[in-house]
Amino acid sequence: MAGLTYRDAGVDIEAGEQLVERIKPLAHATRSEHVLGSIGGFAGLCSVPGDIEDPVLVSGTDGVGTKLKLAFELGRHDTIGIDLVAMCINDIITVGARPLFFLDYFATSKLDVDQGEAVVKGIAEGCRQSQCALLGGETAELPGFYATGEYDLAGFAVGVVGRKHLIDGKAVQLGDRVVGIASSGLHSNGFSLARRVLFGGDAPLRLGDAFPSGGTLGDALLRPTRIYVKAAQIALEHEVHAMCHITGGGLPENLPRTTPEGLGIAVDLHSWTPDPIFSLIQERGGVADSEMRRTFNMGVGFTMVVAPERAAGLVEALNAGGEHAFVMGEVTSHEGVSFSA
Repeated sequence: MAGLTYRDAGVDIEAGEQLVERIKPLAHATRSEHVLGSIGGFAGLCSVPGDIEDPVLVSGTDGVGTKLKLAFELGRHDTIGIDLVAMCINDIITVGARPLFFLDYFATSKLDVDQGEAVVKGIAEGCRQSQCALLGGETAELPGFYATGEYDLAGFAVGVVGRKHLIDGKAVQLGDRVVGIASSGLHSNGFSLARRVLFGGDAPLRLGDAFPSGGTLGDALLRPTRIYVKAAQIALEHEVHAMCHITGGGLPENLPRTTPEGLGIAVDLHSWTPDPIFSLIQERGGVADSEMRRTFNMGVGFTMVVAPERAAGLVEALNAGGEHAFVMGEVTSHEGVSFSA
């Protein structure tokens, strides 16, 4: 009688090897001239670009959170990887970094090769949008740890910037303007509250319900997080003083990270129109304005602080580059963030 095997215990080594073979061409398509070696080794190798004086490495890590639940329910896994990349890359570019490479961690109870390939396709697409290499990653099969058909993701991004070109907010001055760039929806924050409001209670909505701006509610919720690499490159050309990724904590908790001590930001709420998904959540849940602002991005995914005379030019350049940008506020002498309607 043959003894037990690893597959009997729930781990399919052959499936893992099959997924690695499918991943190789996806990663290769994102390869840059700085990448050394290929997928399959113990470590990923990347050289530091030689055109950067006094290089500083910049790193970030994040996940996707409970937005994954919607991907499971809809059976759509090809965009959630974009979210993973975006949540990491959008953080590191705030200091002026050029993204170099990205690594992922994909963990599931039982490996579904087709599902895993779809996820990594999204990660590769996120890397393409970020102009960085998918350098490697890890796939973990953990029997009984996750519900059947579900998985978790974590991402790790590394970029580089010359020390004298670091964007650290020290140049921010009283009267500077805050330029906002529209988000593509909720991005990857606030989904625990959104799911409870939209799909809980006595009259839950359905993912297949029609959505006012087109498509279904599921489409609106699963829209991938926008990646702002090109926007940040434009901002650097306009002598940006600070940049901010509007992620967990929303505008009230993230905007103060861009101003020196003694300064704050006044936000004009009339300067942009949030996507209908935000009003739907607020109205159905009776969510207070303050709770909405500290949970969701409220339609602003990224902000930049520039001198007053540069604001109009930056907005014009960003819009020409495919973004929806607007002046949304200014730097004041009152610390924190204030909102005027």
